[in-house]
Amino acid sequence: MQNYKDLKVWERAHGFTLKIYEVTKQFPKEEIYSLTNQVRRSAASIPANIAEGCGKNTNPDFANFLNIALGSANESEYYLILSKDLHYLKEEDFSELLKAINEIKAMLIALITKVRG
Repeated sequence: MQNYKDLKVWERAHGFTLKIYEVTKQFPKEEIYSLTNQVRRSAASIPANIAEGCGKNTNPDFANFLNIALGSANESEYYLILSKDLHYLKEEDFSELLKAINEIKAMLIALITKVRG
């Protein structure tokens, strides 16, 4: 068991989530219960699953939660693409967030590989 706040990937995922909350404030009001909610939930699921996995006692359990976080990262990436295509995201925000989510995914894959040993 380790402190999730010590993991760089958790720190990056938390920062990503904060940025998602910031940019989705600009989404149309009619999206509040659909796309806005979905993109926020998928983003927040990444650091939440990392944190939950850190509370588990075995490496296989930890790896499982990291894998769930990776799935949420892929879901978040899709919602970014959809938001851009619907013209809800500015190009600069999309580029910044896409770069961030791809870095988070790479970090999660590396950590999963390390934990599974």
